[in-house]
Amino acid sequence: MFRKMRRKAQELSREETLAILTANTAGVLGVSGDEDYPYTVPVSYVYHDGRLFFHCASEGHKIDGIQRNDKVSFCVIDRDEVIQATFTTHFRSAIVFGRARILTDEHERRTAVELLVKKYSPDYVEEGRLALEKSWNRTTVVEIRIEHMSGKAAIELIRASAS
Repeated sequence: MFRKMRRKAQELSREETLAILTANTAGVLGVSGDEDYPYTVPVSYVYHDGRLFFHCASEGHKIDGIQRNDKVSFCVIDRDEVIQATFTTHFRSAIVFGRARILTDEHERRTAVELLVKKYSPDYVEEGRLALEKSWNRTTVVEIRIEHMSGKAAIELIRASAS
């Protein structure tokens, strides 16, 4: 169902791909936009147990796209170093394909938001909970259940890690 990577020598392992998703703080969400144009938007997220979570406003282009078509993609760039002398880029990235859903169950929403607070403000977990209570009714939480993922790196980085 999902394409195989054309440049297999540059493919990262599942563990390396998960490390990219876990370590980074921002990614680009792709949804089905208006008039079938792809709509991409950067979001802060957390990876947990085969799923990505993020929160957002209750209305807008992103939510409309998810409600129209729950199939989404999500890309995280881990490294992007331009090497001028060799006209190349040393990159590492991960891409995820999955199904997005707006969480409505209170327990699921709270669990996801607590994961976000622990990732982004680990020294302020209690303060984060209090801040959430103030905006709880205006917060939409989205889960992406991952169906396929892949990671890729510049061949130079692959060779360097093998030696």
